[in-house]
Amino acid sequence: MSPNAFSFHLLAVMLVVSQKTVVAYELKDGAHHVFPGDDLQTAVDLAADHVSVKIVRIHEGTYAPAHKGQALLFLNRRHDGVRVEGIGRPTLTAQNPALSPSSNPPSPAIVNHVVYLGDGLSSNTVLAHLRITGANHFVTNSRTSAMEPDQELKKGRFYFGDGGAIKIYHRSYPVLRDLEIVGNYASPCAGGISIQHESATQGAVLIEDCVFRNNRAEVTGAALDLLWGSSARVINCMFAANVSNTGPGEGVNPFSNNGAVTVFAGSRLIMEHCTLKGNRNGIDDMSGLSQYTDCLFSDNTLDGGFTPQPRFELDLARGGLVRRCVINGVIRDPQSVIRPEENRVGESAPISRNAEAKSWVETVGYHSPGRAAKPQ
Repeated sequence: MSPNAFSFHLLAVMLVVSQKTVVAYELKDGAHHVFPGDDLQTAVDLAADHVSVKIVRIHEGTYAPAHKGQALLFLNRRHDGVRVEGIGRPTLTAQNPALSPSSNPPSPAIVNHVVYLGDGLSSNTVLAHLRITGANHFVTNSRTSAMEPDQELKKGRFYFGDGGAIKIYHRSYPVLRDLEIVGNYASPCAGGISIQHESATQGAVLIEDCVFRNNRAEVTGAALDLLWGSSARVINCMFAANVSNTGPGEGVNPFSNNGAVTVFAGSRLIMEHCTLKGNRNGIDDMSGLSQYTDCLFSDNTLDGGFTPQPRFELDLARGGLVRRCVINGVIRDPQSVIRPEENRVGESAPISRNAEAKSWVETVGYHSPGRAAKPQ
């Protein structure tokens, strides 16, 4: 190739690369703009490293992983302050049938979590206006150091397996706003969102204006699971058709009748203006630290699950605070914290003051560090 021809070829390559970069990560109106076919992770990394432009706007379409791994999109302490916002409700999915053609589970999912929100994220980090779907209990431990730079944090089965749609880990307190968490499955826990603070509760995850629908878990918390020592505030969210306990789990499993939302001992959930309707059970809360205000619990009697145990709206093994809630269904309240004068308890809502034999209280620490019942 002559020097002139080589120069022309090099210029052509540079133009193609330049054009692709402009289209893929257009920087305008104070944001990085991403379009279908672009690499989400690269755009988020660019925003993390940019001096001032920290907003990533994802335009309408479907975004799928281009290779097998732990997450389609991950944010860690490098990305603190980045805002990822959808335009026109784009879909983030765990599935790529072209790379996982088998009809056997977990195909066509090829990532553990659709989104991973790791250690070091503050409430300045926002995920909003997205549809998140397609998780199907795919599990790998590849590229762990890239996702979570702090290698002193111990990773176990719950780190890799829980949280099909979103996994939130350790000192991570992002804001999740106006999300549709739909059609995700995980094992052991949380087809939807898994929060694993491990007592690093200097802050709380804020979840508001979100819909959780048709999520499943092998064991606990089909839609939302607060593992031992976690904290979250959930405002104005809808939970419908979520099913936990879809299988026996692995190893020693003391859980067989969990709700769409599970709160473990040592955790705290503040829930306001939320509706749980048509799930396989409502909420099972083992902490005694949670507060439920202005919420509706009704008809959480959906079929499904590994064992056909009686359904319930609320199971408050250690108590909590319940105010101005409408509850239409079975209540388990051994600590007598649900006061009829402060809540509207339907005629079909008998209050059981006796916990089941060997109630959930006896499972304290099941998800705590060093106390896991399943192999790590």
